[in-house]
Amino acid sequence: MSSKADLIVGIQWGDEGKGKIVDMLAQKYDVVCRSQGGHNAGHTIWVDGVRHALHLIPSGVLNKDAINIIGNGVVLSPKAIIEEMEQFESLEGRLFISDKAHLNLPYHSLIDQAREKLKGDNAIGTTGKGIGPAYASKINRVGNRAGELLNPEQLCKSLLLSFHTNKPVYDALKIETPNEAELLAELKFYKEKLGAFITNTTNMVWDALDNNKKMLLEGAQGTLLDIDHGTYPYVTSSSTVSAGACTGLGINPKDIGVVTGIVKAYTTRVGHGPFPTEDFGKVGETLADVGKEVGTTTGRGRRCGWFDAVVVKHSSRLNGCDQFALMKLDVLDGFETIKICRAYEYNGDEIDYVPSDLENCKPIYEDIQGWDSVEGISDYDKLPQGAKDYVKRIEELTNTKIGIISTSPDRNDTIVL
Repeated sequence: MSSKADLIVGIQWGDEGKGKIVDMLAQKYDVVCRSQGGHNAGHTIWVDGVRHALHLIPSGVLNKDAINIIGNGVVLSPKAIIEEMEQFESLEGRLFISDKAHLNLPYHSLIDQAREKLKGDNAIGTTGKGIGPAYASKINRVGNRAGELLNPEQLCKSLLLSFHTNKPVYDALKIETPNEAELLAELKFYKEKLGAFITNTTNMVWDALDNNKKMLLEGAQGTLLDIDHGTYPYVTSSSTVSAGACTGLGINPKDIGVVTGIVKAYTTRVGHGPFPTEDFGKVGETLADVGKEVGTTTGRGRRCGWFDAVVVKHSSRLNGCDQFALMKLDVLDGFETIKICRAYEYNGDEIDYVPSDLENCKPIYEDIQGWDSVEGISDYDKLPQGAKDYVKRIEELTNTKIGIISTSPDRNDTIVL
Protein backbone atom coordinates (compact mmCIF):
# COMPACT_ATOMS: atom_id res chain seq x y z
CA MET A 1 0.00 0.00 0.00
CA SER A 2 1.31 3.44 -0.96
CA SER A 3 2.09 6.12 1.61
CA LYS A 4 0.29 9.44 1.74
CA ALA A 5 1.65 12.95 1.34
CA ASP A 6 1.15 15.38 4.21
CA LEU A 7 0.32 18.94 3.24
CA ILE A 8 1.11 22.41 4.56
CA VAL A 9 -1.21 25.23 3.45
CA GLY A 10 -1.46 28.93 4.28
CA ILE A 11 -4.82 29.86 5.79
CA GLN A 12 -4.89 33.67 5.60
CA TRP A 13 -3.45 36.09 3.00
CA GLY A 14 -0.02 34.46 2.97
CA ASP A 15 3.03 35.33 5.07
CA GLU A 16 1.75 33.09 7.88
CA GLY A 17 5.11 31.51 8.63
CA LYS A 18 4.91 28.38 6.48
CA GLY A 19 8.67 28.30 5.96
CA LYS A 20 9.49 27.65 9.60
CA ILE A 21 6.98 24.82 9.95
CA VAL A 22 7.94 23.15 6.68
CA ASP A 23 11.60 23.39 7.67
CA MET A 24 10.87 21.95 11.12
CA LEU A 25 8.72 19.11 9.80
CA ALA A 26 10.98 18.43 6.81
CA GLN A 27 13.63 17.01 9.12
CA LYS A 28 11.39 13.93 9.35
CA TYR A 29 10.50 13.62 5.66
CA ASP A 30 12.24 12.02 2.69
CA VAL A 31 10.73 14.26 0.00
CA VAL A 32 9.52 17.89 0.12
CA CYS A 33 7.53 19.26 -2.83
CA ARG A 34 6.46 22.73 -3.95
CA SER A 35 3.22 22.67 -5.93
CA GLN A 36 2.39 26.18 -7.19
CA GLY A 37 3.30 29.86 -7.30
CA GLY A 38 6.58 31.41 -8.33
CA HIS A 39 9.35 33.58 -6.96
CA ASN A 40 6.74 36.02 -5.70
CA ALA A 41 6.58 33.74 -2.65
CA GLY A 42 8.96 34.22 0.24
CA HIS A 43 9.64 31.73 3.01
CA THR A 44 11.90 32.95 5.79
CA ILE A 45 13.57 30.31 7.95
CA TRP A 46 15.71 30.95 11.03
CA VAL A 47 18.03 28.18 12.20
CA ASP A 48 20.48 28.82 15.03
CA GLY A 49 20.21 32.56 14.44
CA VAL A 50 20.92 32.30 10.70
CA ARG A 51 18.30 33.62 8.28
CA HIS A 52 17.51 31.76 5.05
CA ALA A 53 15.18 33.36 2.48
CA LEU A 54 13.61 30.94 0.00
CA HIS A 55 11.45 31.82 -2.99
CA LEU A 56 11.32 28.81 -5.33
CA ILE A 57 13.36 26.08 -3.68
CA PRO A 58 11.27 23.94 -1.30
CA SER A 59 11.88 24.60 2.39
CA GLY A 60 13.15 21.05 2.85
CA VAL A 61 16.46 22.12 1.32
CA LEU A 62 17.88 22.61 4.83
CA ASN A 63 17.49 18.89 5.48
CA LYS A 64 20.49 17.47 3.63
CA ASP A 65 18.85 14.04 3.47
CA ALA A 66 15.65 15.25 1.80
CA ILE A 67 14.82 15.31 -1.91
CA ASN A 68 13.25 18.62 -3.03
CA ILE A 69 10.84 18.76 -5.97
CA ILE A 70 9.49 21.80 -7.82
CA GLY A 71 6.23 20.64 -9.38
CA ASN A 72 4.50 21.32 -12.67
CA GLY A 73 2.15 23.85 -11.05
CA VAL A 74 4.99 26.28 -10.37
CA VAL A 75 5.93 29.08 -12.79
CA LEU A 76 9.71 29.01 -12.82
CA SER A 77 11.97 32.01 -13.30
CA PRO A 78 15.29 30.50 -14.44
CA LYS A 79 17.18 33.64 -13.44
CA ALA A 80 15.63 33.70 -9.96
CA ILE A 81 16.20 30.06 -9.14
CA ILE A 82 19.81 30.14 -10.37
CA GLU A 83 20.49 33.05 -8.02
CA GLU A 84 18.71 31.28 -5.16
CA MET A 85 20.66 28.07 -5.69
CA GLU A 86 23.95 29.93 -5.22
CA GLN A 87 23.43 30.14 -1.45
CA PHE A 88 23.71 26.35 -1.17
CA GLU A 89 26.39 23.81 -1.94
CA SER A 90 25.81 21.46 -4.87
CA LEU A 91 22.13 20.56 -5.10
CA GLU A 92 22.46 17.88 -7.75
CA GLY A 93 20.62 14.78 -6.65
CA ARG A 94 18.68 16.81 -4.06
CA LEU A 95 16.70 19.26 -6.21
CA PHE A 96 14.50 18.38 -9.17
CA ILE A 97 12.41 20.63 -11.44
CA SER A 98 9.36 19.44 -13.34
CA ASP A 99 9.85 19.50 -17.11
CA LYS A 100 6.20 20.62 -17.25
CA ALA A 101 6.64 23.68 -15.00
CA HIS A 102 5.97 26.78 -17.08
CA LEU A 103 8.72 29.33 -17.57
CA ASN A 104 8.47 32.81 -16.13
CA LEU A 105 10.85 34.77 -18.36
CA PRO A 106 12.08 38.37 -18.01
CA TYR A 107 9.49 39.74 -20.44
CA HIS A 108 6.72 38.45 -18.16
CA SER A 109 7.88 40.68 -15.31
CA LEU A 110 8.17 43.65 -17.67
CA ILE A 111 4.55 43.13 -18.73
CA ASP A 112 3.50 42.76 -15.08
CA GLN A 113 5.19 45.99 -14.00
CA ALA A 114 3.97 47.97 -17.00
CA ARG A 115 0.36 46.94 -16.49
CA GLU A 116 0.45 47.74 -12.78
CA LYS A 117 1.84 51.18 -13.59
CA LEU A 118 -0.86 51.83 -16.18
CA LYS A 119 -3.60 50.87 -13.70
CA GLY A 120 -2.45 53.50 -11.23
CA ASP A 121 -4.83 53.63 -8.26
CA ASN A 122 -6.63 50.54 -9.60
CA ALA A 123 -3.50 48.38 -9.45
CA ILE A 124 -3.85 45.01 -7.73
CA GLY A 125 -0.57 45.37 -5.87
CA THR A 126 1.32 42.47 -7.44
CA THR A 127 4.97 41.81 -6.70
CA GLY A 128 5.84 42.70 -10.28
CA LYS A 129 7.62 39.37 -10.67
CA GLY A 130 5.70 38.31 -13.78
CA ILE A 131 3.63 35.64 -12.07
CA GLY A 132 0.27 36.67 -13.55
CA PRO A 133 1.54 37.05 -17.13
CA ALA A 134 3.38 33.71 -16.88
CA TYR A 135 0.22 31.93 -15.75
CA ALA A 136 -1.75 33.81 -18.44
CA SER A 137 0.63 32.46 -21.08
CA LYS A 138 0.06 28.97 -19.69
CA ILE A 139 -3.73 29.26 -19.73
CA ASN A 140 -3.67 30.88 -23.18
CA ARG A 141 -1.67 27.84 -24.37
CA VAL A 142 1.17 30.02 -25.63
CA GLY A 143 3.59 29.42 -22.75
CA ASN A 144 6.86 27.54 -22.65
CA ARG A 145 7.84 24.83 -20.21
CA ALA A 146 11.05 24.07 -18.33
CA GLY A 147 11.72 20.99 -20.46
CA GLU A 148 12.14 23.28 -23.48
CA LEU A 149 15.28 24.73 -21.91
CA LEU A 150 17.00 21.50 -22.89
CA ASN A 151 16.72 22.61 -26.53
CA PRO A 152 17.60 26.35 -26.36
CA GLU A 153 17.76 26.82 -30.14
CA GLN A 154 14.20 25.60 -30.64
CA LEU A 155 12.96 27.56 -27.61
CA CYS A 156 14.62 30.68 -28.97
CA LYS A 157 12.72 30.34 -32.25
CA SER A 158 9.46 29.87 -30.37
CA LEU A 159 10.00 32.97 -28.24
CA LEU A 160 11.03 35.12 -31.21
CA LEU A 161 7.84 34.11 -33.00
CA SER A 162 5.85 35.04 -29.89
CA PHE A 163 7.60 38.42 -29.66
CA HIS A 164 6.78 39.08 -33.33
CA THR A 165 3.14 38.02 -32.95
CA ASN A 166 2.65 40.21 -29.88
CA LYS A 167 4.71 43.18 -31.07
CA PRO A 168 1.77 45.63 -30.83
CA VAL A 169 1.34 44.73 -27.14
CA TYR A 170 5.04 45.18 -26.35
CA ASP A 171 5.12 48.46 -28.27
CA ALA A 172 2.09 49.76 -26.38
CA LEU A 173 3.70 48.84 -23.05
CA LYS A 174 7.06 50.24 -24.21
CA ILE A 175 8.79 46.90 -23.66
CA GLU A 176 11.94 46.20 -25.63
CA THR A 177 12.37 42.51 -26.45
CA PRO A 178 15.84 40.92 -26.82
CA ASN A 179 17.38 40.17 -30.20
CA GLU A 180 18.10 36.61 -31.33
CA ALA A 181 21.75 36.55 -30.23
CA GLU A 182 20.98 37.92 -26.76
CA LEU A 183 18.05 35.57 -26.25
CA LEU A 184 19.90 32.46 -27.39
CA ALA A 185 22.86 33.25 -25.14
CA GLU A 186 20.49 33.69 -22.19
CA LEU A 187 18.70 30.40 -22.88
CA LYS A 188 21.98 28.48 -23.26
CA PHE A 189 23.10 29.84 -19.91
CA TYR A 190 19.86 28.63 -18.33
CA LYS A 191 20.36 25.16 -19.84
CA GLU A 192 23.93 25.01 -18.54
CA LYS A 193 22.84 25.84 -14.99
CA LEU A 194 19.51 24.01 -14.81
CA GLY A 195 19.62 21.18 -17.34
CA ALA A 196 20.76 18.58 -14.81
CA PHE A 197 17.80 19.35 -12.51
CA ILE A 198 14.94 19.15 -15.06
CA THR A 199 13.07 15.84 -15.17
CA ASN A 200 9.66 14.12 -15.08
CA THR A 201 8.79 14.85 -11.46
CA THR A 202 5.31 13.29 -11.70
CA ASN A 203 6.89 9.85 -11.96
CA MET A 204 9.29 10.74 -9.15
CA VAL A 205 6.41 11.62 -6.84
CA TRP A 206 4.49 8.45 -7.74
CA ASP A 207 7.57 6.28 -7.20
CA ALA A 208 8.22 7.90 -3.83
CA LEU A 209 4.65 7.27 -2.67
CA ASP A 210 4.64 3.71 -4.00
CA ASN A 211 7.87 3.04 -2.09
CA ASN A 212 6.39 4.44 1.14
CA LYS A 213 8.64 7.48 1.27
CA LYS A 214 7.50 10.19 3.69
CA MET A 215 6.43 13.17 1.60
CA LEU A 216 5.59 16.73 2.59
CA LEU A 217 3.87 19.18 0.24
CA GLU A 218 4.07 22.96 0.50
CA GLY A 219 2.42 25.71 -1.46
CA ALA A 220 2.94 29.43 -1.67
CA GLN A 221 0.82 32.42 -0.59
CA GLY A 222 -2.39 31.76 1.36
CA THR A 223 -5.94 30.52 0.88
CA LEU A 224 -7.46 34.00 0.64
CA LEU A 225 -5.21 34.71 -2.35
CA ASP A 226 -6.53 31.69 -4.27
CA ILE A 227 -7.54 32.54 -7.85
CA ASP A 228 -11.02 31.03 -7.32
CA HIS A 229 -11.67 31.26 -3.59
CA GLY A 230 -9.71 34.35 -2.59
CA THR A 231 -10.65 38.03 -2.48
CA TYR A 232 -10.77 38.37 -6.27
CA PRO A 233 -9.37 40.31 -8.11
CA TYR A 234 -6.85 40.99 -5.33
CA VAL A 235 -5.45 37.48 -5.51
CA THR A 236 -2.55 35.55 -6.98
CA SER A 237 -2.78 33.61 -10.25
CA SER A 238 -2.74 30.02 -9.01
CA SER A 239 -4.70 27.66 -6.79
CA THR A 240 -3.29 28.12 -3.28
CA VAL A 241 -5.67 25.71 -1.52
CA SER A 242 -4.99 22.06 -0.67
CA ALA A 243 -6.68 20.84 -3.85
CA GLY A 244 -4.15 22.85 -5.88
CA ALA A 245 -1.37 20.63 -4.58
CA CYS A 246 -2.89 17.71 -6.45
CA THR A 247 -2.91 19.37 -9.86
CA GLY A 248 0.40 21.10 -9.15
CA LEU A 249 2.24 17.82 -8.57
CA GLY A 250 0.23 15.21 -10.45
CA ILE A 251 -1.25 13.34 -7.51
CA ASN A 252 -4.86 12.52 -6.64
CA PRO A 253 -6.89 13.50 -3.55
CA LYS A 254 -6.53 9.99 -2.10
CA ASP A 255 -2.77 10.57 -1.91
CA ILE A 256 -3.20 13.40 0.63
CA GLY A 257 -2.60 12.60 4.30
CA VAL A 258 -2.56 15.10 7.17
CA VAL A 259 -3.41 18.70 6.22
CA THR A 260 -1.84 21.33 8.48
CA GLY A 261 -3.06 24.90 8.10
CA ILE A 262 -0.59 27.64 8.96
CA VAL A 263 -2.24 30.50 10.83
CA LYS A 264 -0.69 33.69 12.14
CA ALA A 265 -1.83 34.70 15.65
CA TYR A 266 -3.02 37.98 14.15
CA THR A 267 -3.76 38.94 10.53
CA THR A 268 -1.69 40.55 7.79
CA ARG A 269 -1.89 41.05 4.06
CA VAL A 270 0.25 42.66 1.38
CA GLY A 271 -1.07 44.75 -1.47
CA HIS A 272 -4.60 45.96 -2.03
CA GLY A 273 -7.91 44.27 -1.27
CA PRO A 274 -10.43 43.85 1.56
CA PHE A 275 -9.14 43.26 5.09
CA PRO A 276 -11.96 43.55 7.69
CA THR A 277 -9.77 43.51 10.81
CA GLU A 278 -7.06 45.86 9.55
CA ASP A 279 -6.00 48.32 12.25
CA PHE A 280 -4.87 51.77 11.12
CA GLY A 281 -3.73 52.95 14.54
CA LYS A 282 -1.29 52.03 17.28
CA VAL A 283 -2.19 48.32 17.33
CA GLY A 284 -1.43 47.91 13.64
CA GLU A 285 1.85 49.80 14.01
CA THR A 286 2.91 47.68 16.99
CA LEU A 287 2.11 44.40 15.24
CA ALA A 288 4.05 45.50 12.17
CA ASP A 289 7.03 46.64 14.23
CA VAL A 290 7.28 43.74 16.67
CA GLY A 291 6.37 41.14 14.04
CA LYS A 292 8.85 42.59 11.54
CA GLU A 293 6.09 42.55 8.97
CA VAL A 294 8.05 43.25 5.82
CA GLY A 295 7.68 41.07 2.73
CA THR A 296 10.51 38.58 2.15
CA THR A 297 10.23 39.02 -1.62
CA THR A 298 9.30 42.67 -2.07
CA GLY A 299 10.40 44.46 1.09
CA ARG A 300 6.92 46.01 1.28
CA GLY A 301 5.36 46.63 4.67
CA ARG A 302 2.40 44.41 5.49
CA ARG A 303 -0.99 45.68 6.61
CA CYS A 304 -1.78 44.37 10.10
CA GLY A 305 -4.80 43.74 12.31
CA TRP A 306 -6.42 41.43 14.84
CA PHE A 307 -7.10 37.71 14.32
CA ASP A 308 -10.09 37.06 12.04
CA ALA A 309 -11.70 33.77 13.10
CA VAL A 310 -14.36 34.01 10.39
CA VAL A 311 -11.93 33.81 7.47
CA VAL A 312 -9.82 31.21 9.28
CA LYS A 313 -12.84 28.95 9.87
CA HIS A 314 -13.78 29.40 6.20
CA SER A 315 -10.27 28.47 5.05
CA SER A 316 -10.06 25.48 7.35
CA ARG A 317 -13.18 23.98 5.81
CA LEU A 318 -12.03 24.79 2.29
CA ASN A 319 -8.70 23.02 2.83
CA GLY A 320 -9.90 20.12 5.01
CA CYS A 321 -7.48 21.04 7.79
CA ASP A 322 -6.73 18.38 10.39
CA GLN A 323 -4.89 20.88 12.57
CA PHE A 324 -3.45 24.38 12.70
CA ALA A 325 0.04 25.58 13.39
CA LEU A 326 -0.40 28.89 15.22
CA MET A 327 2.50 31.18 14.38
CA LYS A 328 3.97 34.33 15.95
CA LEU A 329 2.08 34.05 19.23
CA ASP A 330 4.98 35.93 20.84
CA VAL A 331 4.22 39.06 18.79
CA LEU A 332 1.13 39.55 20.96
CA ASP A 333 3.24 39.71 24.13
CA GLY A 334 2.51 42.77 26.24
CA PHE A 335 -0.98 43.63 24.96
CA GLU A 336 -3.32 44.25 27.89
CA THR A 337 -6.31 43.08 25.84
CA ILE A 338 -6.33 41.06 22.63
CA LYS A 339 -9.26 41.08 20.25
CA ILE A 340 -10.63 38.24 18.11
CA CYS A 341 -13.09 38.83 15.29
CA ARG A 342 -15.81 36.23 15.90
CA ALA A 343 -18.40 37.47 13.35
CA TYR A 344 -19.19 40.25 10.87
CA GLU A 345 -21.80 42.95 10.62
CA TYR A 346 -23.06 42.63 7.04
CA ASN A 347 -25.97 44.59 5.56
CA GLY A 348 -27.30 45.16 9.07
CA ASP A 349 -27.11 41.50 10.08
CA GLU A 350 -24.60 39.46 12.07
CA ILE A 351 -23.02 36.68 10.03
CA ASP A 352 -20.36 34.05 10.75
CA TYR A 353 -19.39 33.22 7.15
CA VAL A 354 -17.33 34.86 4.39
CA PRO A 355 -19.45 36.55 1.71
CA SER A 356 -18.13 37.26 -1.78
CA ASP A 357 -18.08 40.99 -1.06
CA LEU A 358 -15.86 40.87 2.03
CA GLU A 359 -15.16 44.59 1.68
CA ASN A 360 -18.68 45.27 3.01
CA CYS A 361 -18.08 43.43 6.29
CA LYS A 362 -17.32 45.06 9.62
CA PRO A 363 -15.68 42.97 12.36
CA ILE A 364 -17.48 42.05 15.57
CA TYR A 365 -14.87 41.53 18.28
CA GLU A 366 -14.60 39.82 21.60
CA ASP A 367 -11.80 40.42 24.10
CA ILE A 368 -9.23 38.05 25.58
CA GLN A 369 -7.06 38.97 28.55
CA GLY A 370 -3.49 39.58 27.39
CA TRP A 371 -0.26 38.21 28.82
CA ASP A 372 3.29 39.31 29.55
CA SER A 373 5.46 36.98 27.49
CA VAL A 374 5.44 33.64 25.67
CA GLU A 375 8.62 34.24 23.67
CA GLY A 376 10.87 31.19 23.55
CA ILE A 377 8.50 28.90 25.48
CA SER A 378 8.48 25.31 24.14
CA ASP A 379 6.25 23.72 26.81
CA TYR A 380 2.48 24.29 26.66
CA ASP A 381 2.09 24.03 30.43
CA LYS A 382 4.40 27.02 30.84
CA LEU A 383 2.25 29.33 28.72
CA PRO A 384 0.49 32.16 30.60
CA GLN A 385 -3.23 31.55 31.19
CA GLY A 386 -4.19 34.34 28.80
CA ALA A 387 -2.28 32.65 25.98
CA LYS A 388 -3.93 29.31 26.75
CA ASP A 389 -7.35 31.00 26.70
CA TYR A 390 -6.50 32.59 23.35
CA VAL A 391 -5.49 29.25 21.83
CA LYS A 392 -8.62 27.55 23.14
CA ARG A 393 -10.92 30.30 21.83
CA ILE A 394 -9.39 30.12 18.36
CA GLU A 395 -10.02 26.38 18.34
CA GLU A 396 -13.65 26.93 19.36
CA LEU A 397 -14.36 29.64 16.80
CA THR A 398 -12.68 27.84 13.88
CA ASN A 399 -13.70 24.24 14.70
CA THR A 400 -10.07 23.20 14.24
CA LYS A 401 -7.58 22.00 16.80
CA ILE A 402 -4.20 23.68 17.19
CA GLY A 403 -1.43 21.11 17.06
CA ILE A 404 1.62 23.38 16.85
CA ILE A 405 2.38 26.75 18.47
CA SER A 406 5.35 28.90 17.49
CA THR A 407 6.76 31.29 20.10
CA SER A 408 9.69 32.77 18.15
CA PRO A 409 11.18 32.58 14.64
CA ASP A 410 13.70 29.94 15.71
CA ARG A 411 13.04 26.29 14.85
CA ASN A 412 13.47 25.16 18.48
CA ASP A 413 10.93 27.57 20.00
CA THR A 414 7.93 25.48 19.07
CA ILE A 415 5.25 23.70 21.09
CA VAL A 416 3.94 20.45 19.60
CA LEU A 417 0.67 19.35 21.21
